[in-house]
Amino acid sequence: MKTVLIVEDDMINARVFSKILTKRGGLAVKHTENVEEVMQIAHNQEADIILMDVSLSHSMYEGKPVDGIKITQMLKANPATARLPVILVTAHAMDGDRENFLNQSGADGYISKPVVDHQKFVDQIMEMIPADN
Repeated sequence: MKTVLIVEDDMINARVFSKILTKRGGLAVKHTENVEEVMQIAHNQEADIILMDVSLSHSMYEGKPVDGIKITQMLKANPATARLPVILVTAHAMDGDRENFLNQSGADGYISKPVVDHQKFVDQIMEMIPADN
């Protein structure tokens, strides 16, 4: 079973995403906003894809606040985790935000909140999960 790591500071969003992905997608789900935990899960290959909230209000790394863009940059800069697909999930959906966030972070995809079309949400994620080699 494929596993999605949800990095999200809003528990309601995390629960909604989790339910959609398990019920509609048949996926296993992990959730954390702890940056060390995100890095550990990525390094240990315990997730097949990451859904990354852009604005994480509580996340700290090495004593500094970090957002989803920064965490994605760290994952993409490390050869051990660079190939793990990351989809940014954000309520920032103004013109130009998508391109700006993707360019800044190196993320593989972008989904804007709120998620209205649940099947499309699952399909977008399933498309980006690497097939087993």
